[in-house]
Amino acid sequence: MREERRTAGGTTLAILHPGARTARWDSDLLGAVRDRVEELLVECGAVVVRGAGIADADEFHGAVTRFGDPLIDSYRGGNTPRMTVSDGVFTSTEYPARFDISLHNELSYAHRWPRRLFFCCLTAPETGGATPVCDGRALLASLPAAVRERFASGVVYRQHLHGGLGLGKSWQSTFETRDRGVVEAFLKDAEADFEWTGEGGLRVIQRRPAVRRNPLTGRDVWFNQADQWHPSNLPGDESANLLALIDRVEDLPHWVTYGDGAPLTDDDLAQVRAAAAANKLVESWQAGDIMIVDNMSVLHGREAFTGARRVVVSMT
Repeated sequence: MREERRTAGGTTLAILHPGARTARWDSDLLGAVRDRVEELLVECGAVVVRGAGIADADEFHGAVTRFGDPLIDSYRGGNTPRMTVSDGVFTSTEYPARFDISLHNELSYAHRWPRRLFFCCLTAPETGGATPVCDGRALLASLPAAVRERFASGVVYRQHLHGGLGLGKSWQSTFETRDRGVVEAFLKDAEADFEWTGEGGLRVIQRRPAVRRNPLTGRDVWFNQADQWHPSNLPGDESANLLALIDRVEDLPHWVTYGDGAPLTDDDLAQVRAAAAANKLVESWQAGDIMIVDNMSVLHGREAFTGARRVVVSMT
């Protein structure tokens, strides 16, 4: 096997060339790739297996299941739209191609989150469309001490989910059920506060840390989606247009504050986004690539693109 490294700021991406298509790997080669990926994830947090030759979602499913852990078969509670392709295989976030998706850790606002993310490029875009990555420890270290101190109280995520007609996702779509009892059990298990509205909607409040200790490395990492949940994250005039439709910020589909309930400041959000940009690494997709990300170590996003990009994802 051959290896390469890409580095930007404090982020390093390993690129592993196994030298054979995944479908043709023998058990010895598969074991060697899997072992090396595990080592590289501790060191770098993200690895691209290049030249794997994955042609479709079924072949991708077969490849990622050989890494060991069972695949997560539901995105229940997730705040972004996805489609299920097959058992444990989803489309990447359904979001207009002309916009970037900001760097984030998957489901870091939730009570439980995926340990590993497996992305696979089935069709490479004509331009753009990379899945950029950013080391969470490097992002944290790049923030001014005063910003880290203000986030020491954590983050409060607030959702206003409509019951069938309104802004954003419905609670039925978010929790993949029409049974309120199932939703309430899920939220109680998640240690979330919630309230049903008179209009048939649902308000959810989740209090989470902004910084967590990564069990893989034993180091503190930036692990939250405060900047992504804030309306200022929307592109162009979308934030102003959205705010014009509501009477109060609590009626936004998503809203976020510091842990003490105070609104996030524009300056702190700018500092977080600048730290992410300073440590962002972009590697263009090649058809058949698999990218494996340790979710607590590394943030990921998506670049705007042109062409028929198709990237699928599995989580463990």
